Amino acid sequence: MLAFSRRQTLDPKPTQANQLIEGMRELITRTVGPAVCITTDLSETLWPTLCDPHQLENALLNLCINARDAMPDGGRLLIRTENRYLDETSAHERDMNPGQYIVTEVSDTGTGMSPEIIERIFDPFFTTKPIGRGTGLGLSMIYGFAKQSGGQVRVLSEPGKGTTMKIYLPRYAGAVEAGAEQVRSGEAPRTGKGETVLIVDDEPTVRMLIKEVLEELGYRAIEAADGASGLAILSSAAHIDLLISDVGLPGGMNGRQMADAARHQRPDLKVLFITGYAENAVVGNGNLENGMHLMTKPFSMELLATRLDTILKKR
Repeated sequence: MLAFSRRQTLDPKPTQANQLIEGMRELITRTVGPAVCITTDLSETLWPTLCDPHQLENALLNLCINARDAMPDGGRLLIRTENRYLDETSAHERDMNPGQYIVTEVSDTGTGMSPEIIERIFDPFFTTKPIGRGTGLGLSMIYGFAKQSGGQVRVLSEPGKGTTMKIYLPRYAGAVEAGAEQVRSGEAPRTGKGETVLIVDDEPTVRMLIKEVLEELGYRAIEAADGASGLAILSSAAHIDLLISDVGLPGGMNGRQMADAARHQRPDLKVLFITGYAENAVVGNGNLENGMHLMTKPFSMELLATRLDTILKKR
């Protein structure tokens, strides 16, 4: 909701989208699976843009996951970038200001969408996925991020003919430090003990991005999509060194309730809550218990890794 209302805290930096996409290639390939053929068409003269690179990464990964879900039997996924100048007429048609933009688009050969669905896809909590498979916040977050960055999101789709999602972001006139916008997990603190972290979040993009980074840093990561699934793992004999959980989870059990229930069996369980809401809303105007910690979205993966390193050293 913070993203959709354009009130989330962003950390804009000069960003070269092509480098960011290349840095995500392996993650995207593993995420969409072998049934999807991925191709790229990246402009060799692409302008830089000024945006929060972590939010752009999250947006692209989210679009790729949506594309994968629209192609249950496999298909083709194209990631493309280009420079665009929008005159008064073109900008008005897109509800944007005239000017120079970079366009990052994700196209698939999937099921496509009807005009009725297209009209609602950016509405918070609207989803075409089965119950329990999505919150309907992914596209609204992308929309909010693009608008807050001075851009826009547009969709082209027909039933049976696939979908193309386009993210417009304004051109940045300054220089970009090579590789500066990528998630540099090599600079984050690594673990030498192989601790096991349980990640509970209903947004698959968040889970996959955190899991990817933590595994690169030497952690073992386990995923769960809701409180009930997370509690089932925590109630088992599985070794868990740390729980990372979103606070707002579907299914009637939020992250705090799950952690409290788990601590009846694991009283020393270390917990890190991640949320986009104010701290008081999370803890009910009270205090987090000993061993419970909080991070507010959005945050960099380096910051997350540093926080985990600090928490796990407090034994």
